[in-house]
Order: sequence, then C-alpha cells, then structure tokens
Amino acid sequence: MPEPRDAADALTEIHRAEWGRIVAGLARRFGDLDLAEEVAADAFAVAVERWAADGVPPNPGAWITTTAHRRAMDRLRREARRDDKHREALLIADDSPAEEVGAVADDRLRLLFACCHPLLGVETRVALTLRVVAGLSVEEIARLFLVPPTTIAQRITRGKAKIGAARIPFRVPEAGDLPERAAAVVAVLSLMYTHGYAATGEAPDRLRIDLLTEAVRLAREPHVLLPDDGDVTGLLALLLASSAQIPARLAPDGALVTLSEQNRDAWDRAMISEADALIAERQRIAQATGIRLGRFELLAAVHLVHARAPDARSTDWSQIVTLYEMLERVDPSPIVGVNHAIAVAEADSPEAGLAVLERHDDTLAGHYAFHAVRAHLRAAGGETAEALRAYDRAISLAPSPEMAELLAARRRHLAHNSSH
Repeated sequence: MPEPRDAADALTEIHRAEWGRIVAGLARRFGDLDLAEEVAADAFAVAVERWAADGVPPNPGAWITTTAHRRAMDRLRREARRDDKHREALLIADDSPAEEVGAVADDRLRLLFACCHPLLGVETRVALTLRVVAGLSVEEIARLFLVPPTTIAQRITRGKAKIGAARIPFRVPEAGDLPERAAAVVAVLSLMYTHGYAATGEAPDRLRIDLLTEAVRLAREPHVLLPDDGDVTGLLALLLASSAQIPARLAPDGALVTLSEQNRDAWDRAMISEADALIAERQRIAQATGIRLGRFELLAAVHLVHARAPDARSTDWSQIVTLYEMLERVDPSPIVGVNHAIAVAEADSPEAGLAVLERHDDTLAGHYAFHAVRAHLRAAGGETAEALRAYDRAISLAPSPEMAELLAARRRHLAHNSSH
C-alpha cells in the first residue's frame, strides 16, 4: 500500500495540474461556476482520506472529476425544485450530441473568457479567474495584487454573486465578444505567468512550471482568435521569450540565477525564434500604419534584445533604453521606471541610472526592487555603505525567502569585497 505521503504528493500534483480543467468541465456541464468550484473542492477533500487509505488510483484526474460530478448531482437532488428536477433528469438521460463549442474549444480557455464577462470589473475578473482557472489560493492572488487577502476574497465573492444574480450562463463567447474580453484575459495570463516565474516560499519548487506552461499554452489560443490584437500577440511573444530562459533560471542547488549569470546555451532557441517572428511582424505593422506598440510588445522586445546577445557583456543596452523610454510613454508605472534606470546605468553610468531611479523614490519606497536596484547602483558607484543599507532595506521587503536569500548573498559578497 502506498505511504500516505505518496497520496499527499499526488493530490498536490493533481491540484496544480488539473484544477482548472476539472472546474471548467464541471462549469460547462452544469452551467454553474460556484457549484463547479465547490464540488471540485469537495472531491479533493474526499481524496485526502480515500487515497491515503486505498492508494492513489490509476487515473487520479478522472477519479477527482467523477467524484465531483457525483457530488454535483447529489446536490441537485437535494436542493432542486420541481423544474430543476426535470432539468436534472434530462442531464442524466441526455444522450444528444455534444453542443458546439463555438469560437473557443478548450475548456479552460472557455472558462477564462466566461469569467472575463464585461459586467464584472476588471480587477474582479482577474481575481476570479486566477482563483477558478489557475487554482491559486486567495493568499497567492493577494500577493500578486499587493493587497490584503480579505480584499481578494471579497472581490471573488462579489464576482460570483454578480454572475448568479445576473444569471450569466457559462457559455462559449461568440466571436464578436472576444475583443472586449481580451484585455482581462491578457491580464490574467500575465499574472498567472508572473506567479509561476516569481516562485514563492510556499511553493515546493522555485518555479511553478505547471503555471508557466499553462499560461503559454492558453496564450496561444487568443492569438489564433485575435491575430491583429497587439496586446494578445505581445503577451504570447513575451511569455515565449521569458519561458526560453527557464532551463537556466535555477542553479543545480536550486538557487535563483540572475539573467546576467545564466548559461545562455541552455535557453530554448525555438521559443526565442517564435517570439522574434511575432514581434518583428508587429514592428512591421507599426511602421506601416503609424500605430504605437503596446506594453506587452515592448516588454517582449526588451527580452529579445537580451536573447540576441551571446553573453551579458554584449547586450545592446542603448536599444533597451530606447524601448523603456517608449514603454514609459504607454505604461508610466514605477516598476517600468526602475527597469529604465537599470538600462540607463548599463548604457551610461551608475550615476545616470541613479538619477532616473530617484524619480520614483516617493512611489516605490516600500518595494524591494527599488532598494535592490539602488543598492546595486550605489555599489557600482563605489558608495559601499549606502549600498549595504539599501540591501538591508531590500531584504526586509523581499516577497519570498528565495529573493531574500539572493539579495543577502549579494550583500555578503559586497561586504566581503569591501573589507579586503
């Protein structure tokens, strides 16, 4: 009989890999998102006891799906009124051909578009779909939004309540509905990828490969559906260019490896080529039509400048500075400003980079990245004492033990070198 830990490991793996698919299939079957999520959670709770006692079934995902389906039917039997019982009987006996899936064939992507209904606020759409489709916990989503977990829980609850009150059905969006929901879909996939790439201390691995892979997979379908949407294309290119670095992201001991220290021979060149082709086409269209490239297209272009350099020393930083100047015009966020400062420092001098960075002192004083970059630039300019203080502040604000560990290692290296 398998050890209980085997069952626990299997459940963790299935939850991470299959949660979105299971909920999406149940929502499509029963037309009730709240019910789908609840019975899926019930099925996982049942599996905790059953699998520990009986062992992991041959097809764990199918076991969870079947158990959740039975739970849903039991609940309908208990709670249904007369008309609903008639509906239930039709569900059980229905042997008609499956309905057409419409413009979106993938269950999880259909659920993603369904949750991105225009009746919901953008923040609610993102929080709801990260919870339901990606299976992130409320706490994990709260870290992505930089807000308290209670705020996220309220958004998700209100979103579900609004869907129920407005009787919004779980259905495939028509092709004409897709463009207005694209912005929320792009935001969700971007945050899903961010969560997978910026691993947290609660994750058993430094990278959530399942979320990274799923975000890239899901990003391909909107691009097929909306090939002329710059954000959709830019997001796919960005995720491909970033994913290409995953094989070099971790050291053998599991420590995070910075971009400048990564083994570029390990990068996935096929992904980089695909991303390069997508951005080259968008740049050609922009030049021909005069349109402005968007945030995701520009971020992808930055990644591709790094990807084209055979090593860190060969990076065309002047081109990256230009891209960040363009990016600040379309997305004047503080984080973009921090990255712009890094590029200026590399292309010009640490002092020039600090001048750009200090513009964001008021807005980013509570963010670890601001202090980490300040520490790096102060150290590069020979201001060791100021750099060490900045590292201390960055470490205290680090979003995960892994990031705190990386910053502490840099601080130790600086302190050691300065004492010799």
